[in-house]
Parts: sequence; structure tokens; C-alpha cells
Amino acid sequence: MVILSQNLLSMNPYRLLFFLTVLNLLNITDRQLIASFANYIVPELSLTGWQFGLLTSLAFIFFYSIMGLFMGALADRVNRSKLIAFGVVLWSIFTVASGAAKSFITLALPRMFIGVGESIITPTSMSLLGDAFPPKRMGFVAGFYYLGVPLGVAISLLLVGFVADIKSPIFLEGLLGETIGWRGCFYMLGILGVVLGLSMLLFKDTRRINSVANHNPVEEELSFSQAMRILVDALKNSPALTLTIAGGVFYHIILGAAAFEQIWYVEERGFDRSIIAQITGIIAVFAGLAGVLFGGLVSDWWQEKTNQGRPIFLFWLSLILLPVGILYRFVEPDSVIFWIGVVVGYFQLGCFYGPTFSTVQELVPEKIRATVVAFYILCINLIGLTVGSLGTGILIDIFKQGSIAEPYTWSLLIFGFIGSLAIPCYLIAGRRYAQDKQSLERSIQS
Repeated sequence: MVILSQNLLSMNPYRLLFFLTVLNLLNITDRQLIASFANYIVPELSLTGWQFGLLTSLAFIFFYSIMGLFMGALADRVNRSKLIAFGVVLWSIFTVASGAAKSFITLALPRMFIGVGESIITPTSMSLLGDAFPPKRMGFVAGFYYLGVPLGVAISLLLVGFVADIKSPIFLEGLLGETIGWRGCFYMLGILGVVLGLSMLLFKDTRRINSVANHNPVEEELSFSQAMRILVDALKNSPALTLTIAGGVFYHIILGAAAFEQIWYVEERGFDRSIIAQITGIIAVFAGLAGVLFGGLVSDWWQEKTNQGRPIFLFWLSLILLPVGILYRFVEPDSVIFWIGVVVGYFQLGCFYGPTFSTVQELVPEKIRATVVAFYILCINLIGLTVGSLGTGILIDIFKQGSIAEPYTWSLLIFGFIGSLAIPCYLIAGRRYAQDKQSLERSIQS
């Protein structure tokens, strides 16, 4: 029965895509919980702005990004299904440990190990999916996989809005308190992760099967240093690749700053912490789904019809939506523009991942796909999210000490402007895409 299940699961790439998307959904929900529960965790643990910024950036991202580079290279050499299963179980165990935290330090330490576990899933998953689907479908595939981002954000917010304040079962009150709270949500998510992680073992690594069948072990022997040399050459020879990565870094500065959004809603826009979590969670579901479908399908169509590359699609999208992202920071929360701004933020988040992750894979040799995804993740997280989250936290503390009115609003706006530097990066990357893709194809043929 187990063998039959394994064969059944391994034969259908859409089953694989769906399950990996579920794991990515779990991954993002887990990662986002601290930001979504900011209005609970910050006062309970008496965190400053920079401490909270550190928890949502370096405490997690340093290990996530650095280990991700090694995991990406490892994924090009070992059984990827087993590697993913190990990563999911590892981070889930430390998610449970996070729920028991009593201070900044005891919350920061588990986040480091969560970063190691979560560093495995995306480079390895994108490598598996790259073998399972044709290149022309990768915009859709990457976009579908990254449904996990907007939906993960949404689920974390919905947990805050609908679950956190539910009364705890009597036998758990000693552990959780009167309500389930943020600790109970961490515990539940960790237990679920262990179950789903072990379920990944039902999926076979189809590339390894094909490699053995074709008697072609070359990719098995690619060392980490060789993968790094090929990656460095690709970055040197492809401005489109380098600038697509740079655009992702700048965009993630905005996402890093967004860790303070829930506090901004409560502190400076007057919302109840549970109500705004419910509202934004629901918006994130629908706007995020719309963004993923729009970004994946339209960017595939754009590239096929124009041959300009998906980054040009992101250039026009970002340029058109930029004014709304600025204006909604200053209007009243009962304004239509305010809610359009909230919707646009989640929609744009959904649009981003499919076009960029498919682009970076298309501009490198096939044998280092997982490695380049890992390198991209390192850059957008270690640089982008860290600068955005930690920088915003420090700036908020400075503004508060200087008695600046609305410190969250101004900090979020400043880092939003910095993140808008992604727009010219995408423009130039898109114009270079066709030329760099042709150069890559000629080098492979020679």
C-alpha cells in the first residue's frame, strides 16, 4: 500500500505542486506569526522597536539565508523529498519551543533553528518543480507555489483575529492562560508541521529516478564550490539576473518594514487588534490569490508575446501602484483610498514571486537551479528583510525618543521609498532579458 501511494504521488506533478504549496503555506504562516501577533507579543515580553525588528529579521534571517545557500547546493546532490521532510520537522519542533518563550532571548534562540529548517524548503521545492514542469509553465508554477506567501500571511492574521482570544480548554489553562493566545497558536502550528513534514516522505524524487535511468550521474557529482563558480559566472555575465535579484532585495525592504503594520494599525489608526487582524486576514486571502493568479498568468503571457522578460511586467505593475502605496499612509482609516491601499499591498505581494523566481531560474544553467534560488533567497532576506525590519524598528525608536508624531507612519513611508528603487532595477533587467537568455543558450550549446 505504501509503495502504491508513493508511485501514485510521484507520477502526477500537480499533486507534487499542491503539496509543496501546502508546505510553503505552513512555512510562511510560521514565519509571519510573530509579526501578526505583534500587538500581543511586544507588550507581554516588553520588547523595544529594535528588539522586535531583530526578531523578525536577523534572529531568523541570518541562519535562514546563509544555510539556504548550502541547502540549495545540497538539493542539487541528494534526495530532495527526504531533505524537505527533514527541514519541515526541524522547524516545527522549534516552533513549539517558540511558544514557550518568556523573554526576548528565549524567543530569539528558537527562531535561529527555525531559520535553518525553513532554509531547505524553497530552493529544494523549486528544483523539484523545475524537473516536473516544462519551462514555459514555470511562471504559473512558481506563482502557484508562492500562493503560500499571501495565504500564509492571511492565515497568521486570521489566527490572531479568530483563534487567539478563544477560551483555553480547562486542562490547558496552566500552560496557555485563560485564552489560547499566541502561545497556543505556535504549539498547534508546530504539531501540524511535524505531521505534514513526515508526509513528504510519500513523494519520490523523480529527477533522481530519471538520472539513474539515463545513466547520467553528472549532476550528482556537482560540488558546492563548482556550483558557486557557475553561479558567480552567471551573475557576471547576466545583468538581467543581477538586477532581477537587486529588484527583489529592494522590494523586500518594504516587506521587512511591513512587520510593523499591525502595530501601525492599532497605535496610529485606532483599530482594535483583533478586528484589524480579522479584516486584513480576509483581504489578504482574496487580494493575495488574485495577485498570484494575475502575476503568474499575465507575466507568462507578457513574456511569450513581448519577449521582454517578466521583470518589465513587474516594472509597470510597481510603477502604476506606487502612488496608492504612498497616499494611503496619510488618509483617514474610513477613507476608500485607505482600504484600496491595503488591498493593493496584498495584491502586489501575490504578483511578485512567480515572475521573479521563474526569471532567476531561466537565466542560469539547469544544474544550479536550486543553488540560484537559494542565493536569491539569501539576498532578499539577509539584505532586504533585515534592512527593512531592523531598520524600521530602529527608526521608530529614534522617532519616539525625539517625540516625532506618528513614528510608525513616517518610518514605514521612508522605507517604502527606499524599496521603490526596485522599479528601475526591473526596467533594466527586462530590457536585458532576451539578450542574456540567448547568451546563456549559446554557452550551453558550446
